[in-house]
Amino acid sequence: MATGLFDLTGKCAIVTGGSRGIGKAIAHRLAEHGAMVIIASRDGASCAAASSEIDALVGRAATRVHPVDMENADDLAALSDYADREFGGADILVCNAAASFHNGPLAEIDDAAFLRTFQFNVLANNRLAAFAAPKMAERGGGSIIIVSSIGAMRANPMNGAYSISKAADLALVRALALELGEAKIRVNAILPGLVRTDLSRSLWEDAEAEAAYVAKLRIKRIGEPDDLAGIAVYLASPASQWTTGQSFIVDGGALS
Repeated sequence: MATGLFDLTGKCAIVTGGSRGIGKAIAHRLAEHGAMVIIASRDGASCAAASSEIDALVGRAATRVHPVDMENADDLAALSDYADREFGGADILVCNAAASFHNGPLAEIDDAAFLRTFQFNVLANNRLAAFAAPKMAERGGGSIIIVSSIGAMRANPMNGAYSISKAADLALVRALALELGEAKIRVNAILPGLVRTDLSRSLWEDAEAEAAYVAKLRIKRIGEPDDLAGIAVYLASPASQWTTGQSFIVDGGALS
């Protein structure tokens, strides 16, 4: 178990989208560094499976499960209330869950899909931050981490609404960092590149397309979920106590 700058012993973390992919990797590493982690996603069975796996890896009962629908405000409030009841509040909030509801040019997206993308990827994050921040402030501060995407920095002709929503998350990070800084609540973003997850499956499951993408990277492979976990541990831990309002690109050099 970690000590010193990266020690999360006694801390409670909520990780949305924590049952698989990047969220699961972050939940594992936060638990490994001492945190109690609440794994939250829509599918309760997947959450339970991830919880069992992580507990076995870290050798202790390090996780709890709380299913949540990111589009349901009452569900988000219940998730925060659960952390309050069980642990006195969350010290760390990782807003990792995301969704894309349209694959194609922006001219072809309907209003419902556009608005749903923002509700899921931006509004839900703001709601969770608003629910969690008061308890964080009572406990002397905390860390909110929003997982964005390099799509926020580079346009994608087939996924415009998703990229726009991820750019909005960066503005949300800066606004929350300003509003919550005096309460010693740090707010930062992580921008992954192409990572081998279910959400990005269409971008990497074709071997030829993957090879073409990798050829443009400085580090010649696409990302794995655990590649994002280290920066999350840093942002959650005392090591980042003077870091807020920032966006950290982790993409194998795609934007360099």
